[in-house]
Amino acid sequence: MADVAVKFLVENLMQLLRDNAGFIVGIKDEVENLLQELNDFNAFLRQAAECRSDNDVLKSLVKTIRKVVNDAEDSIAKFVIEAKRHDDKNKFAQWFHLTHVARTKEVAGDIEFAREKVKIIRRDNTYALQAIFSDDDSSRGPQERKVPVVEEDDVVGFDEEAKTVIDRLIGGSDHLEVVPITGMPGLGKTTLAYKIYKDPKVECEFFPCIWVNVSQLYKRRDIFLNIVSKFTRNTKQYYDVPEEDLADEARELLGKGGKYLIVLDDVWTIEAWDRIKIAFPNNGKCSRVLMTTRKFNVARYCNDRPHDLKFLTVNESWELLEKRVFHKEKCPSELELPGKSIAKKCRGLPLAIVVIAGALIGKGKTTREWELVADSVGEHLINRDPENCKKLVQMSYDRLPYDLKACFLYCGAFPGGSEISARKLICLWIAEGLIQYQRPLTLEDIAEDHLNDLVNRNLVMVMQRSSSGQIKTCRVHDMLHDFCRHEAMMEENLFQEIKRGQEHFFPEKQELATYRRLCIHSSVSEFLSTKPFGEHVRSFLCFASKKFEMPLGDIIPRAFPLLRVLDAESIKFSRFPKEFFKLFHLRYIAFSTDSIMTIPTNIGNLWNVQTLIIETQLGTLDIKADIWNMTRLRHVCTNASAILPSPKHPKSRKGVNHYLQTLSTIAPECCTAEIFTRTPNLKKLGVRGKIAALLEASKDGSGSGLFSNIGKLECLENLKLVNDTRQSGKQLHLPPAYIFPQKLKKLTLIDTWLKWKDMSILGLLEYLEVLKLKENAFRGQSWEPDDGGFPRLQVLWIQRTDLSSWKASSLNFPQLKRLVLISCDKLEELPAALADVQSLQLMELHYTSESAAKSARAILKKRLRKEEGSTNRCGCKLSVFPPDLGL
Repeated sequence: MADVAVKFLVENLMQLLRDNAGFIVGIKDEVENLLQELNDFNAFLRQAAECRSDNDVLKSLVKTIRKVVNDAEDSIAKFVIEAKRHDDKNKFAQWFHLTHVARTKEVAGDIEFAREKVKIIRRDNTYALQAIFSDDDSSRGPQERKVPVVEEDDVVGFDEEAKTVIDRLIGGSDHLEVVPITGMPGLGKTTLAYKIYKDPKVECEFFPCIWVNVSQLYKRRDIFLNIVSKFTRNTKQYYDVPEEDLADEARELLGKGGKYLIVLDDVWTIEAWDRIKIAFPNNGKCSRVLMTTRKFNVARYCNDRPHDLKFLTVNESWELLEKRVFHKEKCPSELELPGKSIAKKCRGLPLAIVVIAGALIGKGKTTREWELVADSVGEHLINRDPENCKKLVQMSYDRLPYDLKACFLYCGAFPGGSEISARKLICLWIAEGLIQYQRPLTLEDIAEDHLNDLVNRNLVMVMQRSSSGQIKTCRVHDMLHDFCRHEAMMEENLFQEIKRGQEHFFPEKQELATYRRLCIHSSVSEFLSTKPFGEHVRSFLCFASKKFEMPLGDIIPRAFPLLRVLDAESIKFSRFPKEFFKLFHLRYIAFSTDSIMTIPTNIGNLWNVQTLIIETQLGTLDIKADIWNMTRLRHVCTNASAILPSPKHPKSRKGVNHYLQTLSTIAPECCTAEIFTRTPNLKKLGVRGKIAALLEASKDGSGSGLFSNIGKLECLENLKLVNDTRQSGKQLHLPPAYIFPQKLKKLTLIDTWLKWKDMSILGLLEYLEVLKLKENAFRGQSWEPDDGGFPRLQVLWIQRTDLSSWKASSLNFPQLKRLVLISCDKLEELPAALADVQSLQLMELHYTSESAAKSARAILKKRLRKEEGSTNRCGCKLSVFPPDLGL
């Protein structure tokens, strides 16, 4: 099979040349010649990436290409750094200039040599490659670019299973009980457990409900921290707590709470259960542990009556395949026969069915295509051996469009079983060069399409969605994750996992020199203390769960001078050494700090940076770096109130940054016309600090002051205002609706203490879909909205308020789908007219008054009565905690 990573290596090299044109003047002709040669070669690389041949000639060829491209990229990348140093130093220093000239000639020779090798490869392999491609009988019809969105509850055959397990969870004794679900890999244990976990009956019965991924390489500390995090938002105080003390804390919190449910997904050994269970107290409240395990002996050890998951029937298998390929449509009659043959050959194994469905989604739906797949399934899945299932994963992977293959494999860099932040994954894909422009879409739009595509093909599972419906976190099934790791590390050389080995502690420096991307899940400090060196390394991905401090800032830039991605949020940086500012190829920077109060000016010299993420415990962060000269910057994210440099600085460029989409969070005083003029395409903005300074009118009375500058952001869709200081004796007021950004879709207000009459202003925002009001965003006893307001609002979230009387008609929220009320204990009742809102799908009440919960149940009953006999049912649900409220 062709090396999919090679294609992206070439495109990254081409992008490197374009991005640094100003520093490669001395080798311009050689570079342009190589660029032309690579452009001509790109057609082959695309074909090679799509080819599913295991031909040894092709394998050898792509390794040769990879070596040539890597060498050329390294040579140019090092030259760019030297050219930058030359540019920064005194250009009239004769000795330095002569050295640079000599180096220019040397690099020009390297580039010319690379070009000649590419020509030779093309010349010597043309006929062999044509033969390979023509023999690849898997050539397909045109692949569909867009596929419909998968419904997450689109599962088959689990209704009775779920009911049985839920009855066991809710019934039984008052003592803590373990209910294990067991079965072979791919049978759907996690799918069933997640269906149960999200069931409204379970959510109402248990609190808290906590999902924990265990997996083979579990970390006790992560599990205990996960439990503790459900009781407190401030988990930073536990980062340095010893593991056993953390277990005691989790046990104490669960013991004091109510009837809890812990879901332990993918437990491998009896030892793992024994080491974890100390955190689960028997609080005498019918608490439960739901466990999934592929090991029957583990299940029997925890309960002598485990739930043994059944295989799907032939009819259920076909139903699942049909749903996953066609969703709400029926299968065309000419495809039914091969489709049912495929379903039968999957032998009742859900993972095999959904993986095959993913392979069929992106294909021209012809009878011949389906018959070829049916033959492949028969060849690969002659029994229910998990090893044969992996062959089906390979078949599905082979049929992916070339631009999805590397994105899918990259998911294997994350720890197995972990929830992956979609935002982080998308930014990393972009920084790694795995996403190519398809104008007029942004890179983020394309990457989001890729992620949705992988979900639709059943290769990635959605774990959480945002209130606006976008993917928030996702994960990869264990079997698929194993495939990604193996393929990426052994076949594609896409990344390498750094860990303790049996024969040596960490890879030798000679071995490290061959790696391009490193991912490390633990023992980070031990690895860096060996003083590694890898000048070819482009990415350092650190996924350690425990944050720790050490002088790594000195080690990393020296160890990896050509670094492109530095993902090190678990490493606390205390300073920036001078070597850090020479990492001119950095595109992605993520780190944490407890002591750095200022981002120095030299960071502004890293002109390739696209994403800058800084997690800090400090309230404010002074950014001295001239981010206005960082013209490729796309996202600036920090939890502090960031003070931005003034664009009026004489050295700042006069142009605008058309790429910058995220500024979160910044200080109110930074919301100036000068700053927002530079960021016309900003989509997400967070402001934290004295919000009064933002909302108060201008001193001359001509407008709404700083907030009017936000209103001029024509692309802004997401705005969050966090008020850090409540103004004594000074009431905050919202500006008129026409001052707000006109395309605003999501608004979050925290601790702003506004009056409820100001909600009439928000009701006039035409495109507002999500409104979150948290920590006394509004104060006052009564709220009666105006008719005709909130025309597109789908989510209304109110958390902590003194509101007692809320009156509304069905005309107030015509599109409302989800209502969330948390800690609204003064609220007497919900508006009865909500029963007439046809779009309403979910009401969630946590810690409200008994009368409010009772009114919510009355609304639900009225809705159900109105929908009786109707074909257009919305299926409204109610979740109340504690569950006995209002009964």
